[in-house]
Amino acid sequence: MKILVTAKRVEDPESKIKVKPDGSDIVKEGLKYKINPFDEIGVEEGLRLAAKHTGEVVVVSIGGKEVQEQLRHALAMGANRAVWVNHTGPLDQLGIAGLLQKVAEKEKPDIVILGKQSIDDDQNQVGQYLAEFLGWGQATFASKVESLESEQEKSKSPAVVLTADKKSVQVVREVDNGLATVEVQLPAVVTTDLRLNQPRYASLPGIMKAKSKPIEELTPAALGVDVAPKIQVLKLASPPARKAGIKVPDVATLVEKLHNEAKVV
Repeated sequence: MKILVTAKRVEDPESKIKVKPDGSDIVKEGLKYKINPFDEIGVEEGLRLAAKHTGEVVVVSIGGKEVQEQLRHALAMGANRAVWVNHTGPLDQLGIAGLLQKVAEKEKPDIVILGKQSIDDDQNQVGQYLAEFLGWGQATFASKVESLESEQEKSKSPAVVLTADKKSVQVVREVDNGLATVEVQLPAVVTTDLRLNQPRYASLPGIMKAKSKPIEELTPAALGVDVAPKIQVLKLASPPARKAGIKVPDVATLVEKLHNEAKVV
């Protein structure tokens, strides 16, 4: 079984994000970066599938040379090799999906696993675009019935289940009223939700091995993809600052302020 997984480089969620005064971008000086948490969950699920069904995990990331840090992290977790699409300019979701389409057509995986969204722009679009471009079935928001403290999780069993004939996978999805199980024929695209698994830590031997694992470099031109953005971000703005809270002497004053000032009762 061959699994292709993504590893997007994003700002560390614990970093304090500031918008530039002109609204053109965020202030990047001093920021720390990490692998997108949803993608890290995807890497973990790919490793579990490969361990159970004897497969290969290939990790892909798009960006400048700095994304090799996230690729090495995924390799240290256990991925077999990496694909780096070297591109430093702006990208929109259509461009990203177009590049991943060409990588998937080159690698010919049985399944592509992506995080359902990245925590920097929260678009939740690339997995769906990719499935459409490839003409494959898709199962989004992959989760599971068992808790993250269950025996299944402790044994690192994959929650994406390969059927007996090995032609489809079954995926549990979080929906408004609970959980739904869907079956999708392979090859397929799966996007991961937060409750799918708990990613493993990269061990010291894994980190040492990752240094010698291959990273193949590609470019949009070599893949034949026009990545000129169809969508342009015109301006960024910080959310308005919250007003400081106040203390009230009694319930009557609280109700009065909720009614006359907040206008919620």
